[in-house]
Amino acid sequence: MKIGLASYEFINKDIEFNISQIEKASKAAQGSVDLLCFGESFLQGFDALTWKYEEDRHVAVSLESDIIRRICEISKHCKIDLMFGYIEKMGEAIYSSCAVIGEGELIHNYRRISQGWKERSITDGHYREGTDTDGFWYRGQQVQVALCGDLWDFPERFQGGQLLVWPVYVDFSPEEWSRYEAEYAEQAYLASDRTVMVNSISSRPRSYGGAFYFQGGKTEKKSAYGTEEIMVLEL
Repeated sequence: MKIGLASYEFINKDIEFNISQIEKASKAAQGSVDLLCFGESFLQGFDALTWKYEEDRHVAVSLESDIIRRICEISKHCKIDLMFGYIEKMGEAIYSSCAVIGEGELIHNYRRISQGWKERSITDGHYREGTDTDGFWYRGQQVQVALCGDLWDFPERFQGGQLLVWPVYVDFSPEEWSRYEAEYAEQAYLASDRTVMVNSISSRPRSYGGAFYFQGGKTEKKSAYGTEEIMVLEL
């Protein structure tokens, strides 16, 4: 499996720009990777929600929406499979989710199980977490997906897969990353021997992105901070 980790910029509440980023990265990685992965909540931006349901229900998108269909078309046109974090609307509920598109079709949808993505003191029952941590088979490997705080709260729920993909949004400075990177590698090792982690770039608040390959609790490879880059791994 050739996997690409796209540490690309998103703009909060600008779905059109963020889709254009998915398309740009897909064209750049075309022919060189099987699966191209983006960070947590990449489609809408991590800070796209107001925690006022009547506003946020228009920000969240369903799997049946034209927006998701457009991303499926990008996958089909570029002949590349895609994984991206997004704010999902399912009925009246809102989730922090991660979709996997294979050959232009949805093949997996994961909903974050930890609560750290939302402002719990002001949100109501519309903002929910998933319960299922089952992975999916991809090119002969069992792949697990965890979103950001999932691995800090429930690492034991993600054991058993051959590869763990960990989309996150973390606004550490490069100096802070130098202090915390080892902790992320060690935390990932509680769930999987092999983990790939991808973080997004943003300007407000400032996030420097970064992509990482952790093996055996150590960093084996990482990308530069603050620069849009696709880190390619053959696993």
